[in-house]
Amino acid sequence: MNIGIIGAGNIGGAIAQGLLGSKQIAPQQLLVADVNAAILAPLAAQGCCTLNNNSQLVQKADVVVLAVKPWLVPTVLQEIRSALSVDKILISVAAGVTLDNLQNECGIALPLFRIIPNTAIAVQQSMSFISSRNASQAQQEIVVKLFDSLGKTLLIAEEQMAAATALSSCGIAYAMRYVSANMRAGVEIGFAPTVAKNIILQTLQGAVSLLQLTNAHPEAEIDRVTTPKGYTIKGLNTLEHKGFTSAVVEAVKASLSL
Repeated sequence: MNIGIIGAGNIGGAIAQGLLGSKQIAPQQLLVADVNAAILAPLAAQGCCTLNNNSQLVQKADVVVLAVKPWLVPTVLQEIRSALSVDKILISVAAGVTLDNLQNECGIALPLFRIIPNTAIAVQQSMSFISSRNASQAQQEIVVKLFDSLGKTLLIAEEQMAAATALSSCGIAYAMRYVSANMRAGVEIGFAPTVAKNIILQTLQGAVSLLQLTNAHPEAEIDRVTTPKGYTIKGLNTLEHKGFTSAVVEAVKASLSL
């Protein structure tokens, strides 16, 4: 099975690197097209087939991933329309481009998938949300298996895509900002920036592992480390006094409102 990616920018390039790292497909089964030859060069060096012609990619691919900016999707679909057929799977990872948009531009009832990943897909740790149209169970399984190799997937109704984007795709930036802020605190209390970052990353990995293992509510794990008159409760109360929880909730809601 040949996988074709149109667009090798941030998300397209991350998907390509994730697929190569997952070993799900051989490098020669991965085709990537982009107008920028410079960003294709590293992929070509790893054995991928790189092109500057989108229609040629579609002709050779069984699964086509549209990884271009949302406003470019109609232009690209018009360009590749004659090469599309009902035996190909078309996936869009462009935010805000609906299945209706894709169907209208394609003009044929081929299997369509709308997927929202995040940039951790490059290291096989994305949370990817999937909605589909005109797809058989077998085709859905192909796509889920493909993206499961790049992290975790969740099949959702298309109406939930905006919420999924706010919580996960935007959420990864909020997580990075938390790490950045905590690094600043670490430097202020005496650690070198790289040491502070390593401490924070291991702490976060531990928190994630605990929640995955115990399936506990985060507040239950918080209760385990807060003692009367202790350091942790003072810090937590300071976070709340400064509006930490409210700020996170409002940030996610703001992302959704766009």
